[in-house]
Amino acid sequence: MRVDNHWLTTARHVVSPNHNARPEGEVSALVLHAISLPPGRFGGDAIERLFTNRLDPTAHPYFATIHALRVSAHVLIRRDGEAVQFVGFDRRAWHAGRSRWWDGQRERRELNDFSIGIELEGDDIHAYRDAQYRCLVRVLTALQAQYPALSVERMTSHAHIAPLRKTDPGPAFDWAYFHRCLEEMVDTASC
Repeated sequence: MRVDNHWLTTARHVVSPNHNARPEGEVSALVLHAISLPPGRFGGDAIERLFTNRLDPTAHPYFATIHALRVSAHVLIRRDGEAVQFVGFDRRAWHAGRSRWWDGQRERRELNDFSIGIELEGDDIHAYRDAQYRCLVRVLTALQAQYPALSVERMTSHAHIAPLRKTDPGPAFDWAYFHRCLEEMVDTASC
């Protein structure tokens, strides 16, 4: 997997209209998210429909409460490890909302301006799958090759940057296992 012209070469591309220009063109952080639609259910095309403004509000009672949102992420990693890219990495996807983060030197606000948003199909309860961790490692490796300011230290969670609003990717995400997979990048098949 690699990045070519700000798109992952092996991801499926589903273009979202929910993006705009980055104010400074900076790509220097990565934010992990979790999403399932409806909540707690996996599979189907509801996430893609939400990110492309085509979610049917009558398809599920929960959808009536969110169908008008204009949100996106750069990449979604499905339960089976498929990567779906919605927004080019040079563009600002609308994933973090009101957010703030200490980057080691200063407090930064509005992380959409300089971060890449990766959604994992999941929630706070259900364990993430090995295929998702393996795909996330491959995506991060490709991103680091293209955007030198990205590092593991510049990777955070939605819960960390918006703690009063968000919990994702939640306690079901195994950070220790993810870091072991990163250490074993040469042989990601073992993760």
